[in-house]
Amino acid sequence: MNLEDAIAQAIAYETRIRDLYREAADQTTDVKGQKVFQTLADDEQRHLDYLEHKRRQWREEGTLTVELLASLVAAPEIPPSAVEGLATQMDRPDRGDEKRMLSKALQVEMETSEFYRRMVAEMDGAARDMFARFLEIEDGHIVAVQAELDYISQTGFWFDFQEFDMEY
Repeated sequence: MNLEDAIAQAIAYETRIRDLYREAADQTTDVKGQKVFQTLADDEQRHLDYLEHKRRQWREEGTLTVELLASLVAAPEIPPSAVEGLATQMDRPDRGDEKRMLSKALQVEMETSEFYRRMVAEMDGAARDMFARFLEIEDGHIVAVQAELDYISQTGFWFDFQEFDMEY
């Protein structure tokens, strides 16, 4: 795949997930849920802006340089001590819509990461570096979305740590 086609596909993936997060932010009634979805939407918009800039650069200059692409959403690394004492509230209101939206977001994030993984394998030089950074960021989004989904689904896990044990 040539670089311009790869960037165009990346823009399509980023637009899809950004729009999904925007819709989720608009539809959820939970304030914390709205903040999570809006932060993810904002991060995806930054990705789109970056990719549009890179496409213009490629078209106008025939070169691609890679600048630092920061993420608003870091891959969470939560130590076990942060989970100690975390209370699970079994009487929380049903959050089925948020679960559905997060599940869809998780699926789209995984598809997007897989696309970037393929681009890292196919491209070289600056293009490979650029897509590698996107892969890193999108993999972080997967961790964050999965953690949020686990938490509101009351699976007993939060950031891969067991939150409570039904045996006791």
